[in-house]
Amino acid sequence: MPMKGRFPIRRTLEYLQKGDIIFKNRVKIMTVNYNTQGELSDGARKFVFFNIPRIQYKNQWLQIMMFKNMTPSPFLKFYLDNGEQVLVDVEGKDHKEISQHVKKILGKSEEVLQAEAQAKMQASNPANFGPIKYCLRECMCEVEGQVPCPGSTPLPKEMTGKYRAQMSASQE
Repeated sequence: MPMKGRFPIRRTLEYLQKGDIIFKNRVKIMTVNYNTQGELSDGARKFVFFNIPRIQYKNQWLQIMMFKNMTPSPFLKFYLDNGEQVLVDVEGKDHKEISQHVKKILGKSEEVLQAEAQAKMQASNPANFGPIKYCLRECMCEVEGQVPCPGSTPLPKEMTGKYRAQMSASQE
């Protein structure tokens, strides 16, 4: 992909994956109201320019709407699933301050993120066997290179206990 356009590094996968704001599940819509001119909206403009692509990448279920030049002071508004609205004033703030504040009030904590990652790793571990609801495989026979289940495919005679007992009895 050619690196064209304004600050094309924003569209690289490495840049997008470095986003640290992952919202709680109850946040459904985020609106950003800012002005394209003026010093008071400078932080909001930079927040939109640098952080919104990362937020979209990390929170794909989140709807983000931007309103330009519709309000005298910049602000963010979050709509939660229970109908509640959270208003964040960003007038005169730096884009880093805005992202830290938003992460603090509506972002998932590090403990929650680590617990979710641990649960995901446990569920996807190929060494775990059990019900399909919780594990990737139900039985060891589903692993490639293993002996199939005797219930579905009969074992070769050499691998059955009866055959071995008969062979050892006939040799004696």
